[in-house]
This record gives sequence, structure tokens and C-alpha cells, in this order.
Amino acid sequence: MNTCEVFVSPKNRFSILFSILAVTILGGSLTGCGSGSKPVLKGNTSVTVLLTGTANNQLSQLNLQFTNITLTNQSGKMVTLLSTSESAEFIHLNGTSEPLITASIPQDVYTSVTATIQNGGFTCVSLLSDGDVDTSAFGPNGSLTPTVTLASPITVSGTAMGLLLNLQVGQSVTTSSCDLVGAAFTFTPMFTLTPVAIAATPTNLENGKSTGLQGEISSVDAATNTFIVAGADGPSWTVQSGSSTVFQGVAAFSTLVPGMPVDMDVAIQPDGSLLATRVAVEDVNVSNLTATSGPVLNVNATVPALLTDGVQGQGPLAVAIGPNYFSFGNATFQISDQFANLSSLPFTASFNATSMVAGQNVFISTHALTSSPEPVYIPATTVTLLPQTIDGTINGVSSDGAFTTYSVTLAPYDLFPDLAVQAGQTTVLTSPSTVIVYVDANTQMLNSTPLATGGVFRFNGLLFNDGGTLRMDCGQVNDGAAL
Repeated sequence: MNTCEVFVSPKNRFSILFSILAVTILGGSLTGCGSGSKPVLKGNTSVTVLLTGTANNQLSQLNLQFTNITLTNQSGKMVTLLSTSESAEFIHLNGTSEPLITASIPQDVYTSVTATIQNGGFTCVSLLSDGDVDTSAFGPNGSLTPTVTLASPITVSGTAMGLLLNLQVGQSVTTSSCDLVGAAFTFTPMFTLTPVAIAATPTNLENGKSTGLQGEISSVDAATNTFIVAGADGPSWTVQSGSSTVFQGVAAFSTLVPGMPVDMDVAIQPDGSLLATRVAVEDVNVSNLTATSGPVLNVNATVPALLTDGVQGQGPLAVAIGPNYFSFGNATFQISDQFANLSSLPFTASFNATSMVAGQNVFISTHALTSSPEPVYIPATTVTLLPQTIDGTINGVSSDGAFTTYSVTLAPYDLFPDLAVQAGQTTVLTSPSTVIVYVDANTQMLNSTPLATGGVFRFNGLLFNDGGTLRMDCGQVNDGAAL
């Protein structure tokens, strides 16, 4: 029990006793001096706005350009969080997060938030009746009017905290067809904003950790062990390297150089700074480097070539964003090192030219100087399997060794079932609408309802084609989005 000792002179004891009695009669109470008292809102707090999304996989890309984010406190005073233009892509953030901006703002109770979006657009992929893959880009020419909902007033206090800005994709976008020609659509971004208490050691988006951030190093400061990363979809991050930082593909912080593409995990620190917990470099050659990441749309083993939709990208070639063909005959195939349990899976987790299928999320690097049309295509240097999020209905629960397995049925518009029937695929999936999800003790369980048959959930992890069966090594589970 916490106690407070206060010296009271004898002549004041009677008046203090009388005051306590009066408070008791009136139904009042005295607040203790220890824990449980309301925080004193004084000074400023370092607030990091974290972006995330809740999506059902109907869209492959959704970009927004923010120009302002403002909080309003309980007395009507407005405080600006963001006043410069920042862009972000939300579909790759389905169930994950990335920092947008960090600002120092007055501690207070904030009751509303407004955002200004200058421009935006979304992409929908589908297979046409003639067998061609259609990638349609939708979007208004001009500003969008978003709405931001707070479940309750947000108290900003302490040294550092986060605000999670969650785009509700299914409520933000409606479209009568994925084919832009003749399609009727609406596009009104709808967000929820929730506070994030920063943990001493953040492990997920709900306590201050962001995973799988894609970008390119723009500068390195050896004196302070920091580096700046230009995000592949817009934001820029100043990141600290520490003794606990794990490096993959490079030996250490000292081997990082500007121009390197990185796939990293970062954790917000108590002072509001970002600490890199993992830094992976998939291609160490920075000469004429173009990098792109997104879903595979077609795999032609005869050429061999793959079609991918570049959701994020950087580099000298203008092929980083959007659908493009790459030849992979001389490419090095890799698997992201984000998960450390691949060797303990009860199946062989492999990714190569013969097992790659449409729907998998990949990172591609190339050092080509020009964009080559078919049949030459752009030569890929590396093709790396990245984690991705699926949204589906559990139709069965079982176990396999140390793993609980969930048979998950995908929606018909998901890329796996939609694109599996294309001619010339490297490997035909036995059941493209079903994914076997493997969950173990390392999986972050962020779902609010128990995993059970009939429930809709989102699963984030590495997705493999195991001889025609889709299997996911799951790193995180979230509540599902409406199918």
C-alpha cells in the first residue's frame, strides 16, 4: 500500500478533522497519494502517429496523400500533428503499422480529430473472361473528405505515446466492378483513432512496434548510430541502431550505406525515438538499384517471367509502382528472415522458381538501366518472399506438432482463387481458396474473439505453396474484415 506522510501542527488538527468530516457527509472522497490518481497533464508528450488498415483483400493498393492532421481538446483548442504533405499506402498495412509522423504536443484530453487528404486512389485486380489480368486504378482528381472516429476522448500524457490511425477499407471504398470501364464507385476514407501505450519492449502494433517497413537508406550517421530511411510509400524515418538490433543480409550497422534497400522492424522508445530491432538487406548492390514489392499476378514458367503489381517501390526505373513483367531466369530466390521458426514448421518451407504462384507477396530488385518490353522483360536480380495478410473464414481446427492449424477459406475475389486458373502457371494449386494457417507460441494474438470455426479473422505471415497446398507460417492474428 502506498502511503504519504504529512506533518500537521497541533493547532491545525481540529480544523483538518472538521474538513474531512464535512467531505464525508457530502459524499465526497479523498484521493490517495499513491498509484491510481489521475495523471497531471502538464508539459508536452512525444506523439507518434501510426498508420494501419483493416481490409478484406478485395483491393491490392490504396494510396492517400495527407496534408494536415489536427487534434481538438476538450476546451475547443486545436493542436496540429501534421502540417506537411505525407503519402502512404494502406493495403500493405493490413494488420501491421508504420510511423507517419512524430510531434511534440501539449498534454491534454482530446475529443476530436480532423484530417485533410489532398489526393488518393485505389487499385483493384481481377481476371477477365478472356484470361487476361486486369489492373484498374480508381481515384478522384482532387481532395477527399475523410472522417475520423474516436471511441472515447484520448488523454495525451507521459513522455511518449502513439496514436493508431486505422483506415477501414471496406467502409471507405465501394465499387460495382474491378473493371474501371463502366464501374460505379465511392471513395470516402473512414478512420478510427485509438491511443497506443508504449511498452518497455514493444512487440506489436498495439504497443509500439512496426514490422516489415520497406524503404531505402538515404543517409547514415556513424557518430550517433542512426540512419534515415526514405519509406517506399512516402514517409521518412530516422532510426537508431542499438546493441540488440539484428542485422540480416549485412554484417552490422557499419556496413549500411546510402542507397541500400531495407526491410526492417522498429520499436518506439520511451523518449519517442525509433529503435531498429531488425534490419534486413535483400540486395547489397546499390548501383542502379530499382526495388519493388507487391503481389505476384502471373507466373509463366516457359519464358520464364512473372507479372507483379508494384504496391511499393523506389529506384531509377519508373517500373517500381504498378504492374510490370520481370524475367526471373537468373534471379536469386529468398525468404524473408522476419520469422525465426521456419525450421520448426511441420512442412518444408521453400520458395523458388517452381513453387512461386500468383497471390504471393514478393520483393524484387533489379539493376537494369532501361525498362524492357516483352518478350525481353526486366531482369530480376532477387525475388524475396515477404509476409502478407489474408482475410478468411475458419472452416476447421486441428494440430500438427507444436502448432495449432486452422483451415481458412478465402473470399472468391482474393488473388489466390481468382488468378489460379490462368494458363501457364508454374504450379497449379489443388485448392486455391483454402489456406492452412500454422499458429504457435510465438504468434501475436491480437484478436478480440476466440479463434473458432465460422469466425472471420485476418492472419499475417509467410505464405508458401507446398506442392499445391497453400500453407502460412502465421506471425499475427487480428479480427477479420467483413467478406
